[in-house]
Amino acid sequence: MELRHLIYFITVAEELHFGRAAERLQMTQPPLSKQIQQLEEEMGVTLFKRNKRHVELTTAGEFFLPEARQAIAQIDQAVDTAQRAQRGEFGRLVIGFVGSATYDILPQFIREYRRIFPHVAVILHEMSTPAQVSALIGGRIDVGLLHPPVSSSLIETAPAKRGFAALSLSKNDPLARQDKIRIEDLRDKPFIVVSREIWPGLYDEFLSLFQNVDFTPKIVQEATEYQMVVGLVSAGIGIGVVPATAEKLFNLEVVYRRIEDHPLHAVLSMAHLKKNSNPALKQFISLTRRISEKEEQPFNL
Repeated sequence: MELRHLIYFITVAEELHFGRAAERLQMTQPPLSKQIQQLEEEMGVTLFKRNKRHVELTTAGEFFLPEARQAIAQIDQAVDTAQRAQRGEFGRLVIGFVGSATYDILPQFIREYRRIFPHVAVILHEMSTPAQVSALIGGRIDVGLLHPPVSSSLIETAPAKRGFAALSLSKNDPLARQDKIRIEDLRDKPFIVVSREIWPGLYDEFLSLFQNVDFTPKIVQEATEYQMVVGLVSAGIGIGVVPATAEKLFNLEVVYRRIEDHPLHAVLSMAHLKKNSNPALKQFISLTRRISEKEEQPFNL
């Protein structure tokens, strides 16, 4: 039995006329009659009572009709499901993210993605940048939100959010009373930074600020995430270097200032394995790129 046999049977059952049914099916009557006969022979039942003037369903045909319609409907649904899965509307998406992303673009990405693709299971894992690179290569996550750069040629990256970084200071620090801070004001000051292994771009850019002055920054502590930096700053250990979005942590013991004429950039990148063919990933990348194009964080400290 083939799918076309069911379609032919349903059409004849609805028309109760082989000529009209053949016309609907865009075929001639003799082949249609032959296909119905083949179906009846294969099933071992008579589906139609027919003569030259009249066609009607037998009892077997009456019971078979709703089942045939249901079978066609299920096949149509199966085809639709497969097509939607190929378009990324069904499936599973595993996302890795650095902790700082939760105070930045990640909530907007997830909220909008779930609104458009409610049938995709989204699984989130907080991970450092090195852990995400390893997980991407190992196929344990589909996409990562991490701190660039990424050196692996197996991974493709693109900026997800271009923002700025700032100095975080204890509110008791004398520099906290200044609206802007000059590079010379930072001589002999202790600094707390996110380690280079975790955020190489920001680490290197911060050090580059001191190339044209006669001192280098005194880094007394390195951290794995900027939330830790802010906590150590509030404890009075030193001045932190963090993305401007750290303001969202609402730590009343800390203030944020820019370095006059020396902007620091904080870029959050989206990364995925080049050979990953997950349709849900393709939809996520497309959506987040549209969001990212609209998002440019102003520096208003």
